[in-house]
Amino acid sequence: MFQRTVLPDGPRVISARLAGSRSVSIAAYVLAGSRQETQAEAGVAHFMEHLTFKGTDAYPTSRAISEAIEGVGGSANAATDRESTVYWARVPLRRAATAVQVAGELIVRPTLRDADIDQERTVIIEEIRSYLDDPAEYAQMLMAQAMFGEGALGREICGDEAGIRALPASAIREFWEARYRPANTVVAIAGDIAHEEAVALVADAFGSGTGALGGFAPAPSLPAGSRVLLGKRATSQAQLAIGLPAFRRDHPDTWTLSVLNAVLGDGMSSRLFLGVREEKGLAYDVSSGLVEYADAGALEISAGVDPARLPAAIEAILAELARMAQDPVPAEELAKAKAYISGGLELRMDDTRHLASWVGGQEALHDQVLNLDEALAAVETVTSEQILRVAREIVVDDGLRMAVVAPAKHLRSLDRHLRLPR
Repeated sequence: MFQRTVLPDGPRVISARLAGSRSVSIAAYVLAGSRQETQAEAGVAHFMEHLTFKGTDAYPTSRAISEAIEGVGGSANAATDRESTVYWARVPLRRAATAVQVAGELIVRPTLRDADIDQERTVIIEEIRSYLDDPAEYAQMLMAQAMFGEGALGREICGDEAGIRALPASAIREFWEARYRPANTVVAIAGDIAHEEAVALVADAFGSGTGALGGFAPAPSLPAGSRVLLGKRATSQAQLAIGLPAFRRDHPDTWTLSVLNAVLGDGMSSRLFLGVREEKGLAYDVSSGLVEYADAGALEISAGVDPARLPAAIEAILAELARMAQDPVPAEELAKAKAYISGGLELRMDDTRHLASWVGGQEALHDQVLNLDEALAAVETVTSEQILRVAREIVVDDGLRMAVVAPAKHLRSLDRHLRLPR
């Protein structure tokens, strides 16, 4: 499914050939994220991502960068996470060289002009304000603080407004110089392209160069923050998040937890959707998901509910969590959850962008790269007994954390409802 080459003092290149595909996708992972920041430079990794799109040696303006990709019908973007920053592009197959060249320019040869840094401060501040004004985003920010505390894993990736205003241009350039090096990068390419061609394109576009990979402080013992964090907003809908500490990335029970999550709240056939929404009518949107880092992780549930029905929604969600730890998942329900996960994996592999993210993300962040058949086999081996064991390990009262964003009058005494039913 994939081939891998490590260029001398250069990127790791991993390619997945999709015969007959008319598109090609590149996902370039820089092994630098917000977790490597100090408190004084919070937001620098995200700021760096923004600045790369302001201009490079070969594409001196943001317009030139966008036209290089959009001008051939393609699309491109980037995202900063805690432990990496990914740049991606999807273009027609015949334009593969352009996509790789643009990614190399963004990562290795940004101009980082003073005028662009000053201008982008206001753009990032507006982005931060948009998240604070979005109740769902704000609830997720509070949930991260409640679960992971005040350190790098609990801070907002974008930083805060005061910090962005004070961030020196020198700190941004130093972050780039130390970490945005070819040898600190994983480049994944998916499409109907030979591995040898992919390697040649990456070698030409990225060149070579080593730099400090940059470590980070160990994750705190979870949960690390306040049991309940509340945000007052004059909204017509309350946003609710409930979380539990779970497993680090590549934990031996990772696939068991994935199937547990599918049963609990991933999709319209999940217990949370059927129970909280369809049966009780307490939410329009309710779901669960996993947060995974190198040495820590969490299971989190999100819902948008009527503020007056917050206590009922909290209790209904906790009842479903408790049920996961009380009885084995019936065979028919387990089979449906496995089919949901497996089918989703198979369908995504037909899309070059998802395929590039699959192999690139594993190469950059995981202990090993699984091909599709290996992943399907891992899902298939999960048993009801394993799910019950994992649920009993993580679904405990002491682990519960909650974040709620709602009108002030509906936030009183919510903490007393954060108890698993007996």
